[in-house]
Amino acid sequence: MSAIPYSEDVLPSDVELLALPDVAKQLHIVVTRVHQMLRDHTLIAVKRSGYLGVPVEFFGADGAIVKPLPGLISVLRDGGYTETEILRWLFTSDESLGGTPVSALHGHQAREVLRRAQAMAF
Repeated sequence: MSAIPYSEDVLPSDVELLALPDVAKQLHIVVTRVHQMLRDHTLIAVKRSGYLGVPVEFFGADGAIVKPLPGLISVLRDGGYTETEILRWLFTSDESLGGTPVSALHGHQAREVLRRAQAMAF
């Protein structure tokens, strides 16, 4: 079994993280499945204060992973972006979106975020 991948913590300090056991509990899966999701690049974790965590904004009000996120990560990774670069982009404010791309994934601008990711990747 390979190590659990994680990104450098480039997130603003006010970005809340869920520890991996809490992610598993929220998704109603075992923590080893969360580890596999990180290996499969469905999610991105960061190491902060000695623990691995996933940004809370990656989840919707229902507790599930925001639907466009795995595809967005895949598009950007296929375009050569590292997970650290993906996190930086997702959490950098963009006036034209009225906030950050990760926040826009929760609303009607999710398609625009995906379109921009596709344009950046190619």
